[in-house]
This record gives sequence, structure tokens and C-alpha cells, in this order.
Amino acid sequence: MFNFTYYTPTKVVFGRDTESQTGALVKEQGGHKVLLHYGGGSVVRSGLLDRVKASLEAAGVGYVELGGVVPNPRLSLVREGIELVKREGVDFLLAVGGGSVIDSVKAIGYGAANEGDVWDFYEHTRQAAACMPLGVVLTLSATGSEMSDSSVITSEEGWKKRGYNSNLCRPRFAAMNPQLTATLPDYQTACGCTDILMHTLERYFTSGGNMEITDAMAEALLRTVMKNARILRDDPQNYDARAEVMWAGSLSHNGLTGCGNNGGDFATHMLEHEMGGLYDVAHGAGLAAVWGSWARYVMDSCLHRFHRFAVNVMGVADSDDHRAVALKGIEALEAFFREIGMPTCFSELGITASEEDLALMAKKCAAATGGKKGSARVLMEPDMLEIYRMANH
Repeated sequence: MFNFTYYTPTKVVFGRDTESQTGALVKEQGGHKVLLHYGGGSVVRSGLLDRVKASLEAAGVGYVELGGVVPNPRLSLVREGIELVKREGVDFLLAVGGGSVIDSVKAIGYGAANEGDVWDFYEHTRQAAACMPLGVVLTLSATGSEMSDSSVITSEEGWKKRGYNSNLCRPRFAAMNPQLTATLPDYQTACGCTDILMHTLERYFTSGGNMEITDAMAEALLRTVMKNARILRDDPQNYDARAEVMWAGSLSHNGLTGCGNNGGDFATHMLEHEMGGLYDVAHGAGLAAVWGSWARYVMDSCLHRFHRFAVNVMGVADSDDHRAVALKGIEALEAFFREIGMPTCFSELGITASEEDLALMAKKCAAATGGKKGSARVLMEPDMLEIYRMANH
């Protein structure tokens, strides 16, 4: 095992109607004027935004609004938010939505608290020294951004999708009501479950040290999400299943399932970032579409982990032929993706990529990762290109 630091400062308020506590939670953190950041019409149509506003007003907390966040959140709106925060004297940021809204508000927090262009942090040309305090009212179980140190933003110039990680942006609180996810389209629910699985799989497939207790928690989380994703496929209004998935989403990306290993692989995420940047695909679907190709490409370099995954998570019968068992585990997860309506290759995602596009994505992925990425197997640009080619069918 490796040394690790586990840091999770977010106060979680979980359960039915917890969004009614938003005003008190902001006030508890010393907020007086809030930027209320959200996406499209769903939070308006559902009445959630009005309930959050009423809670803020009851607590004597002022607010200004900025909607319009889209999947793969845009740098232009982040810059608009930074200017609004500075102009209006905002002292606390509040995301009402899912991962895209939370990532956008984190970027606004960086930009408002530091001089210069916020995109510098996402290009990794300098480090943030501060981030404005922020909180979350979660509406989508997926990214785990409500407890994580990460934020991913897309720049319209060159359609670059880049991530930045710092403990500075971890939310002060997260109000998490599983009921709020019950109106999601089935596809979004499935995408969210896939993203949750991937956040733990990225940490699970490492060629470095591991801890038995961390592995056991990771495997339980993976099995739990798969079980409840199937329940939600057939019974979308099942509160208990939505609660299991929502809490798993937070635990999958707050660092818990990576304690004691070398920090995880995350090559699949970086490969998908370029797919999202170029084709604007849903993040969870993009991950599912490329994962099987990545897994087959790296499996022999990390066979012991793929064998363990197949047996302990996917329920494959063990045998002396560990490679055959590992392959069956990969096939079993792909079969699960299809069960819940997720793609397992580019064509199922609705993409037919040209060789030029594949090469461009590989080049951009290598540039974004400093030339290499991975723990199960370290990937260079030619490896990234080959994985894209394998997925492009």
C-alpha cells in the first residue's frame, strides 16, 4: 500500500426535502449574498429553484442568479459568472444541479478568488491560491463533484475539455435529496450510474499497491450501483434505489475508494474528455463507449486486478486461466452497460470518427496529460490512438 491523505470537509445533509435547509446552511458558512447557479428549465419547472430561493429569503440571504449551464460546461459562462460575482459583491456560491453546474461554479470560484485568466488553471500553467466558498443542492447522481476536489470545463476555443483538481474547491456542504433525481430521463440516470462506476474503476485498476479494506469497499460500491441501476431501469421512482446510487456517487469520487493505492488510472476519463470536447457526448455514455477497448488494451499489464474484478465484482467463475476469467469480466461489464442502455463502442454512441479525428483526439489527450497517462498501463499518444481505433466500430 501507499501513504495517503484522506480529506473530506463537505457537510452532507442527506434525505427527503433537505433542499429546504439551504438558507440555513449558507448562513452557517457565513454567506450573505449568493450566486445561484443552475442549468436549464428542469430546476425551474420542478419548483426546486423557487424552494431554494424561499429558503435563502427565510434565512435573510440575498442572491443573484446565473442559469444556462449545459453538459460539458462552457468557459464563456464561467467568465460571465466571474464578472457577475465581482460586480454584485457575492460572497458565497451555490450550485443547484448536477456535476456540470457544480464544476462550473467551482471554476467561477477559482476565477473570482484569483487574478488572471481562470483557464490557466485548467491548462495547468499555474496553480490556484484560493477558491470562493461554495455549496451544492444536488439534482443528479453522477459525477461526485458535490464532495470532490475536481472540476472539468470546456473551452469553446479549440473545444478543449480540461480538468483541474484542488482541495480548495471542495464544497462546504451538499444538500442531497434523492427525490430530486426521480424526474430524470432514463438515459441520464444510466449515464450517471456509469460515471459513478467509472470513478471507482479508475481507482481500482492500478498496478501499484492496494489495501484490502479499500478494495472491499470499492467492490461493494460497484456491486451496489449495478444492482440499483437495474432496479431504476425497471422502477425509476424507487426512492431507496435512488438513495443508494446518490450516496455511492459521492463516495466514488471523494477519495475513499482510492485510499492506499497510487491514485488511480484515469486514462479512460482523459480519453473521454477529448470525445466530449469534440462530439459533445454525455460523459457517462462516452466513458462506457471507450472503456471496453481501454480494458482489453491494458489488461495484460494489470492482469491480477482484472482477474479480481471479474471474480469479486462481476461474479465470473474462477479458474486457473486468469486471462480468460479477466476477459469474461470485461465482457460482463459491457453486457451490463447494454442492459441499462449504454453504448460500448463509438457506433453505439452515434459517432463515426474519421482517422483524422481519432488522431486529433489522441494528440489532444496526450497534450492534456503531459504526454502520458495511466496506472494499469502507462499510455502514450500511439496507445491512445490505438484505443480510439479499437472503440471506433
